[in-house]
Amino acid sequence: MRTYKLTIAYDGSKYQGWQKQGNTSLTIQGMLESVVEKVVGYYVPVNGSGRTDRGVHAKGQTASIVLAGMIDTHEFMCNINEQLPSDIQILQVDLVKNGFHARLGAKGKCYEYWLDLREKPEVFTRKYTYHFPKKLQISEMKKAASFLVGEHDFKAFTDKKDEKSTIRCIYDIKIEEYGSKIKIEYKGNGFMYHMIRIITGTLLEVGDGRRKPEEVCTILESKKRGNAGFLVPARGLFLKEVYYE
Repeated sequence: MRTYKLTIAYDGSKYQGWQKQGNTSLTIQGMLESVVEKVVGYYVPVNGSGRTDRGVHAKGQTASIVLAGMIDTHEFMCNINEQLPSDIQILQVDLVKNGFHARLGAKGKCYEYWLDLREKPEVFTRKYTYHFPKKLQISEMKKAASFLVGEHDFKAFTDKKDEKSTIRCIYDIKIEEYGSKIKIEYKGNGFMYHMIRIITGTLLEVGDGRRKPEEVCTILESKKRGNAGFLVPARGLFLKEVYYE
């Protein structure tokens, strides 16, 4: 038995998220498992580093698979990519130690969220950015973001009510301007359901003057979802990288 790590990119626009579901074939995990089975001739579970929600994209999702024996990784990758739809691509296949698990071994993740501030969204990126045509006070957003860095109880920033633990550590939040676009990059040890999208909505409410940066601290302390900002659309969110030791 040999274990392999897959690095995967996908456009999540038409998919119901990463996780395989019984009522639809349009999931990333489901598509991958179907194609891998065709290539190797037997069913192989594809274990992702974590779930991405419906409509969320990935530039560097990772997954682990266990195969019956050694393979030529380049040939295997080419065979898989030939049969995958054009909006899913294997970027790299690596032989790793047996026992490696993409989710259990992950030490951190990096996500990025893209915004388009133009009066009318740019034609060629409109499907991958959130159109938010308002003047933003970036310095205020950065100040608010600084209060979220570190280990906190982020219960107010998730829509999942039965999360076992809502303690997470955010290592860094960077807000960068690229002409009429803004990228917000999040690095942390893990993110809950809708967490990044709710934080982004909250930062935007600070940026357009609806909130003061210091209100973020009050939101954290309240542990109430209703006190946090709005949920931004999935289309601007990308899983950029998964970190391992």
